[in-house]
Amino acid sequence: MFGNQLSMQFHLQAASEEESFAEFRRKVRAAELLSAAIERLLRDIRFTGKVSVVVQNGRVLKSGYEEGYFRQDEKS
Repeated sequence: MFGNQLSMQFHLQAASEEESFAEFRRKVRAAELLSAAIERLLRDIRFTGKVSVVVQNGRVLKSGYEEGYFRQDEKS
């Protein structure tokens, strides 16, 4: 009986991890990775470039960006 409980727990955990990973993939594809506040800052400075984040075991190890932002006057 104890073995059945462990097996059921394992399957529930695996299903939960699969759902979480599927949600992660969906957010990556939909470009929903940054908070609204960061997106607003990027718009305010008219940032154009790459932002990178290195994650290990669910924690951000480091982040950075490649210069490539230009301040251009918007023509109306």
